[in-house]
This record gives sequence, structure tokens and C-alpha cells, in this order.
Amino acid sequence: MKKNSIVRKLIITFSSITGGLLILVGLVLSVGFYRLSHDELVDTLNKQLDVVSEAVGSYLNNQDGTYDEVNRLLKIACLTNDMDGIVVDRLGYVYMVSSQDYSSLKYTNIDITKFKTPTNGNILYKKILIKDNDNARVDAFIKPIYSNKQLDGYIIMVENEPINEKRTILVIWISIILAVIVAGAIVKYFAQLLVVEPIEEINNAAKRLAKGDVQERVKVVGKNEIGELAESFNRMAQSIEQSDNIRKEFISNVSHELRSPITSIKGFIGGILDGVIPRDKENYYLKIVYDEIDRLARLVNDLLDISAMESGKFNLHISEFDINQTISLCILNLENKIQTKGLNVKATFHEKRCFAIGDRDRILQVMTNLLENAIKYSEDNGQIEVNISTKGEKIFVSIFNSGDILSENDLNHIWDRFYKSDKSRTNKISTGLGLPIVRLILSQHNQDIWVENVEDKGVRFIFTLQRNS
Repeated sequence: MKKNSIVRKLIITFSSITGGLLILVGLVLSVGFYRLSHDELVDTLNKQLDVVSEAVGSYLNNQDGTYDEVNRLLKIACLTNDMDGIVVDRLGYVYMVSSQDYSSLKYTNIDITKFKTPTNGNILYKKILIKDNDNARVDAFIKPIYSNKQLDGYIIMVENEPINEKRTILVIWISIILAVIVAGAIVKYFAQLLVVEPIEEINNAAKRLAKGDVQERVKVVGKNEIGELAESFNRMAQSIEQSDNIRKEFISNVSHELRSPITSIKGFIGGILDGVIPRDKENYYLKIVYDEIDRLARLVNDLLDISAMESGKFNLHISEFDINQTISLCILNLENKIQTKGLNVKATFHEKRCFAIGDRDRILQVMTNLLENAIKYSEDNGQIEVNISTKGEKIFVSIFNSGDILSENDLNHIWDRFYKSDKSRTNKISTGLGLPIVRLILSQHNQDIWVENVEDKGVRFIFTLQRNS
């Protein structure tokens, strides 16, 4: 087990707390039970030995009592409490015993000078020296015998199995230690099963994930914190896998988009230099080279824009501007492309002037990309409609183009990078980054954009802007 492992710290903490509580409970219970049993025993002995004491007094005063009767009463008290009884006179000489085990003490002297006899006649509990063959010191209950208010001797009750406080405490401590060890072993087992093994599995999976195994997943067991951690890890791994797939696809698409124009440029320039292309055709092919270079420049600029926006280095210059004027300017800039396809463009402004808050240049870029997209996918001599309306603090800008509607697949992937719904028509004029850039720019403005099919008519893009009220 690792020195700083969670399980080790958990076991130490749990064992310390459990051990402390067990010690406290053990001591309280031991003292409580000992006092309770001791007090009950003393109370019982007091009542029984009062009878024996009266019998001894009668016997000593030559009244009704006899030696045998006193001995019988003493034996009854001894049998009841599993003890042995010894009766001594006021000088300490033994003249009666209840068991043969102490017969050797009969008519011998016991040192009673240290007996501090209670004046109320109650039992005294202390350790005394019994001078038998073992010369042992035992725990005994001592009951004074009074006759005519004079001390006539003592009844000494010796336990057959004397209370050994040290042994009792040792048993308690051994029990506590065993309980702590067993509890620690149980905690270790369940901590290993429920905490360590799942965390180690997640840790090992994370190491493999860090080495590039993006398909790594862990088993989710239970609905507890470990299970939630496993679910979070799997979601993270899935996100990383998706990001890795997107990265690979992105690199593949960029490589394809760069390779195609570079190959064309290289081929045409090589043909001109080698003299394969006639001089009267050079300008024609140089124009193609120029268009390819222009396409490369757009691709690089689009990639730089996306990179800047995703890295948080995309700075917006927020200001107030007239969205009507911006859209009108955008339409004028694309007039040549509009006329080439014979399109009819209709712009509807519900207010003479409508002021928005945002980065004017970036919103102009959004409108340009959306209008170019509408021009590309419009049918020849088709219709493009731009509508600007307001609702509350929002401005709604919609761009409609007549033509084919989008398929379900197109609707699901239209915001993906390098996605082109009609590659045969757009491969040479589109980078497939226009709509993703539009969405990123509007996201930077905390605005929305969505697309919808207008049944049997065409496609409409709608985005929002913050209105300056």
C-alpha cells in the first residue's frame, strides 16, 4: 500500500476514531458494570450476613443460637454468592470456616488491625492476607459482628474466583485492539473494493488516454460519486475522441483543399516554364493560377479567423451601426455575381434606420458569406429576399434564396467545417468554411443563427443581433 494512499489514510483515520470510541465505551461500561455488580453484591451480602451476624451474636451470648446453626447459615450465604466464609473473633482468631479449603486457618490468627470497620455495620471490601499454604493475599468482603453495641468479631467472605482488575482491563484492551484490527481489515477490504480499484481503473484508463488511446472507456458501477466520476471520464474520453476525429478530418480536409490548388498552380507554372503551354494561352492559364492563389488566400484567411475565434484571440470592436446601410452595402459589393446569375434581390427594411450593436466589419462578413451562399445555391434567374425586422431588443435578419431545399443530411452537417452540400458545383469556389465562420462570429456576439427549408421554394437563414433601443 502506498504511503500516501487514500486507503491507508482512511484506515488510520477510521481505526483511530473507532479505537478511541471503543476505549471510551469500554472504560465507561467496565466501570459502570463493575460498580453496579459490586454494589448489588454488597447489598445482597449485607442482608444475608445480617442474619448470620445475629446468629453469631446469639451463639456467643449463649442464647438460642448454636454453632451448627451459625455454620449452616454461613454456608447458605456462601453457596448463594459462590464464596467461602471465615468467622473470626474480636482478636482475629478463626473459629469457623465454611469450606475445607480454609480448614488450615481454623484457630489461627488473622491480622485485623488494618480493618477500618464502618460504624454503621456495613460491609468493608479490601484485600487481606490469608496465611495458608500459599500465603496469598485475596480480595474479601468483611462484615463486622456487633453484640450489645460491642464489636465481637468479623465475617470474612472470600470469592472463589477473586476479581482481577488488571486481567479485566487486559481483556478489555485485547478486545478493543482486536476490534480495531478487524474493523480496519473490513474497511481496507471495502475501501479496496469500492474506492481504490475503481479509481485505479480510471487512473490507468486516463494514462492510456493520455498516450493517445482515445477509445478508452471505464466500467460504470453504481450511482455513487465513483460512478459519477466514471461517467464523467467516459464523457470526457468521448469528447476527446470526437475532437480527435474532428482534428483528423480537419487535417485531411485542409490537406485536400491545399493540395488541389497547389497541384494546379504547380502544373500550370511548370507548363509555362517548360514551354508546353503556347504563349498565346499563357494569360488564360495565368488567370487560372491567379484564381487558385486567391482561393488559397481565402482558405488561409478563413483558417486564421477560425483559429483566432476558438483560441479566444478574436477581438471584437463593438459599436453602434445601421444594419440597413450595412446590408445595402453588402448587396452592392456582390452586384456583379448577382447579375451574372440573373438574380432578383429584394431587401425589405421595416424601419427607415435600424441601429444594431456589434462589430460592423464582422457583421458585414457574416452578411457577405450568407449572401454569397444564397447566390451559389440559387437557381438561375431566381429570387433572393433579405428581410430585417425587430422584436423587443432583438433584430432578426433573414436571407432567403429560391432553389432546392436542404436534405436532412445537409441540415445536420451544414455548420461543419469543409462541408459542401454540392461538391460538384462548389469545389472550386468554396472552402467549406463560410458558414462555420458565420456561426462563430455570431457566437462571439452572443447571438443565434439557424436555417430552415421553405417548402417547395428554397432555403432561409435567420440570425439575430442586439438592437440599440
